[in-house]
Amino acid sequence: MLAAVYAGSSTIDIITRNAEPPAPGEVTVRVAYTGLCGTDLHILHGNMDSRVKLPLVFGHEMSGTIEAIGSGVDGWAIGDHITVMPLDWDGTCPACRAGNEHICQNLNFIGIDSPGALQGAWNVPARALVRLPASLRLDHAALVEPVAVAVHDVRRSELQAGQKAVVIGGGPIGVLIATVAREFGADVIVIELDARRRQQIESLGFTTIDPREQDQVTWVDNWTGGAGADVVFEVSGAAAAVLGATDLAKVRGTVVIVAIHPEPREVNLQRVFWRELRLLGARVYQRADFEKAVELLTDGAIPAETLITQIVPLSETREAFDALEGGRAMKILVDVAGQA
Repeated sequence: MLAAVYAGSSTIDIITRNAEPPAPGEVTVRVAYTGLCGTDLHILHGNMDSRVKLPLVFGHEMSGTIEAIGSGVDGWAIGDHITVMPLDWDGTCPACRAGNEHICQNLNFIGIDSPGALQGAWNVPARALVRLPASLRLDHAALVEPVAVAVHDVRRSELQAGQKAVVIGGGPIGVLIATVAREFGADVIVIELDARRRQQIESLGFTTIDPREQDQVTWVDNWTGGAGADVVFEVSGAAAAVLGATDLAKVRGTVVIVAIHPEPREVNLQRVFWRELRLLGARVYQRADFEKAVELLTDGAIPAETLITQIVPLSETREAFDALEGGRAMKILVDVAGQA
């Protein structure tokens, strides 16, 4: 089978690997589609070289079908449509014992710490499987993982119906957060620099702000009657955005840090103090978030057809990353099955 591997130094190699049978407790997944995301870009840039083991088959946003079942696995059948929640926790650390398995202190993030989905046949722990309805297209189902991220972020913020939210950064996760927040009943605006992305976001019915042309603090103050936003999601990963996010939140509002920042950022703690703001981190997801994401995609609440701007063969994975980094696409999927 073919696989795309990160080989270090921003290099992606397409290699041939031998498929192995699933171990006890595992299933073999015939991968259909794998989505590319910002975390994968961090890997490609070498930001996680101290963590990953080279060469790494990466990718963790996916859909597929069960091809083989290892011993000790019940409740699944060959041909079942599935996605994978790529978290493998130890169950023994303090975080796990407190019920926070998704942020296990010894977490194996599948696709980063162990082989991922950019390969034709992928052996994964059966406990990581999430069932997909047959009515959900497999290309759309490859969005379950990023939608689950957005669901987790919105739930973590405790955003309520009728409240106002600002999303800073209109990339794929930012758009999904805005979409989920709107689905939960909030009023949402998106701050984004790129004109092409703003046009895409506006086509989904959202108001956008270009902070170079409009003073975002004044705009949000006018929008909220001088109060400020109930929740601000920082999704851009930019230092200036982190510093300015606290200026947009109301008294006792919430700022949620969603983006992965490769280095420490400056935060306006004076504003946090004076307005009694909550500053929250939101990382990955829980199973309930995955199940809600499947529901939202199946019901058509997520505009999957619009968000998926490109599907490429596995052999063009490197070029797809270039397009993603250049802002020329919203969500790119790799058609793994087509070259498995």
